[in-house]
Amino acid sequence: MPEHQASVVVHAPVHQVYELFTHFNDYPKFMSHIKEVTYYDDERSHWVADIVGRHEWDAVNDNWQQDFQLGWRSTDGLENSGRVMFSPRGEKQTQVTVIVNYNPPAGFLGNIGEALGAGKAFENALQTDLLHFARMVQEAPPGALDPTSSAYLFHGDSAAAKGQTTKQQDVTMGSEAPASTSAPSGGFGGQAARSDAAAQDDIDGTSSQTPSATGAAMNEPYPRM
Repeated sequence: MPEHQASVVVHAPVHQVYELFTHFNDYPKFMSHIKEVTYYDDERSHWVADIVGRHEWDAVNDNWQQDFQLGWRSTDGLENSGRVMFSPRGEKQTQVTVIVNYNPPAGFLGNIGEALGAGKAFENALQTDLLHFARMVQEAPPGALDPTSSAYLFHGDSAAAKGQTTKQQDVTMGSEAPASTSAPSGGFGGQAARSDAAAQDDIDGTSSQTPSATGAAMNEPYPRM
């Protein structure tokens, strides 16, 4: 299966970042291509995503190691697997690396599409989503990164903020899910849209601007995976 990779540095300790990533159900809050992650139980989940078209699959947790790695593999639907690796960079920063493998849908035609750039487009989207996560963590107000409640902000370009999540996903997020117009594209509850380059500068600490953290945080706890 083709492999796609993206990486980002998050300004938070490794344990905190790991705990946030274990909440698969929150991925639509910062990812644009993930429309639903709902749970069957502590090990199995159902995913809906736009990856070279709209696809669904069931997945099971795979090779989880506390504060180091988590992973999944599909058991039905789009054939794919992935893992997220966490590497501390000092006491207050974490390198997050995501690796996703999937079989291009539609067989031979899918392989052609992959070769013509569909895979690269997915990899770019994955990198952008990781930048969203890093900015979301950095700009969260004090107390809004409690791993037991997943109380952190939506990103304006996420599927949740744009109202592109499924009905099943909306039910799990409850009434606090933002309307599609509640946050401008690329922003957090009123922050203006900004380029990915500017976002990376903020994350790396090279921007002269001071990040702001506004908007509604999620306080409803979700099942732990």
